[in-house]
Amino acid sequence: MFYPFIKCYRKAVKCRMTQDELYMKKAIEQARYAEAIEEVPIGAVIVLNEEIIASAHNLRETEQRSIAHAELLAIDKACQKIGSWRLEEATLYVTLEPCPMCAGAIMLSRIKRVVYGASDPKGGCAGTLMNLLDDGRFNHQSEVVSGVLEKECSELLSSFFRKIRERKKRNKG
Repeated sequence: MFYPFIKCYRKAVKCRMTQDELYMKKAIEQARYAEAIEEVPIGAVIVLNEEIIASAHNLRETEQRSIAHAELLAIDKACQKIGSWRLEEATLYVTLEPCPMCAGAIMLSRIKRVVYGASDPKGGCAGTLMNLLDDGRFNHQSEVVSGVLEKECSELLSSFFRKIRERKKRNKG
């Protein structure tokens, strides 16, 4: 059953959290796992029939593999879980707009819907630089929803890179 709003209570104040926000919070948890191991804090979850079937976070530095992006790792896990490369009814939640490589994998796995938090002005291919996911020349298009918990997702990344710059500055001095 689809619940358009999920009720939550914080500090005795009633708030309404959409289903997209709820699952984005789960992607943010994954991003925090990445941050804890000094990876760029990007997290992803894949939802099918209101169930998280896969979750992952960036592991590029840990694994020293350029393809160890959160989205690709989550897609791989989801395909293994359902026993198919087709994720036609799935939704991918990711804290940062997918890059060209991840957008390609999203298309090829036929993910129905992509929800992301922060836009990527340097590599975003779900609407910022271009939208590979909505290009009618390809055999599959995905619905794209942007800006879900954008501030929280952006701050995670900004804070991470700020700490790296500060560390480099201290090491020079």
